[in-house]
Amino acid sequence: MVERLQTRCVIVGGGPAGMMAGYLLARAGVSVAVLEKHADFNRDFRGDTIHPSTLELMYELGLLDEFLKLPHQELRELRAVVNGQVVPAADFSKLPTHCKFIAFMPQWDFLNFLSSHAKRFPTFQLFMEAEVVDLLIEDSRVVGVRARTARGELEVRADLVIGADGRHSTVHTRAGLEQREFGVPIDVLWMRISKKQGDPKQTFGFFQHGKLVVLLDRDDYWQCGFVIPKGAFDEIKARGLKQFQNDLVSFAGFLRDRVAELDDWSKIKLLTVQVNRLREWSCEGLLCIGDSAHAMSPAGGVGINLAIQDAVATANLLAEKLQRGPVHVGDLRKVQARREWPTRLIQGMQIFIHRRIVTGQASGEERTSIPFVLRLLKWFPILRQIPARFIGMGPRPEHFHSPTAP
Repeated sequence: MVERLQTRCVIVGGGPAGMMAGYLLARAGVSVAVLEKHADFNRDFRGDTIHPSTLELMYELGLLDEFLKLPHQELRELRAVVNGQVVPAADFSKLPTHCKFIAFMPQWDFLNFLSSHAKRFPTFQLFMEAEVVDLLIEDSRVVGVRARTARGELEVRADLVIGADGRHSTVHTRAGLEQREFGVPIDVLWMRISKKQGDPKQTFGFFQHGKLVVLLDRDDYWQCGFVIPKGAFDEIKARGLKQFQNDLVSFAGFLRDRVAELDDWSKIKLLTVQVNRLREWSCEGLLCIGDSAHAMSPAGGVGINLAIQDAVATANLLAEKLQRGPVHVGDLRKVQARREWPTRLIQGMQIFIHRRIVTGQASGEERTSIPFVLRLLKWFPILRQIPARFIGMGPRPEHFHSPTAP
């Protein structure tokens, strides 16, 4: 038996873009259903960085004080260890925001917080374990989705479908939206390593000989990201776990007494890095946002925040019209027109970083010195405000101004 539901907007994916869009639309009085395929939000190796731009949005929504009561770490300056030398890279203290820091918080805590507040609105529904498998299309217009749930099949009809289901999006695939790929020369290996008392404070990353290791503080363990040349995982495995452990220690010597915890390759997960973008983010009845519209590299940790900016722009531009009825493709294209330029700029910067700085290759000069750009940041502290603004706020930060339901 097929369960059927009618709503004004159905959002596919309960990640940062989907949950923020759902919250904001419900806050504006729009009937909205969010479909998330997993049973909960607790999955490893998701982005943990809540940037000042997102924290400013939480302030504008009146949620900031409560949000900051959740366990988190605050990073007010980005520092890198480059060929053994500590380099301050970005200083957030001068940003024109209420929070002049990056908050490191497990993404599942962020999503649970946002969903709990969204559920307070009578027009919001969240369906967990609801995997969207197809679109409903009538007269060349997307009119809903078909999903598998624990209770059976679910059909949701809506005036608007928002695809926020990530880089492997079922929505944009089923809609036949054309995607442009930008080759990047790296992949990332993710793993857990235990923490011990006396470990150094979190740093942005360890650069050495053109390679990079990033450590993220998860309270009781380190989430470790090891950047490798694209397609090199099989070669690394062929060299053996012991060599891999030694490679990690060469970056962060304090891990020497615990890298043996990585005693099986199943504990080391491969993230295939992609940078891509849809040529058109929408068609009649459908809009894609976040990674569904533009997959980002983990460089700078900006993906989650860019996705949230998409969600805010979507609510700002579409909420009032959705209160009254369907929106047309011309309305949806305004979201892309608003958000594509920041996306292009950030993706271009990420591609430059991958190809020129973090490629797994290094010149003789790079093996013994700090790259010139980083030397400038070390010599002239005022320049650290430039990467701080680019990373912390991004180009064209969005501010909440969609209507609020009475």
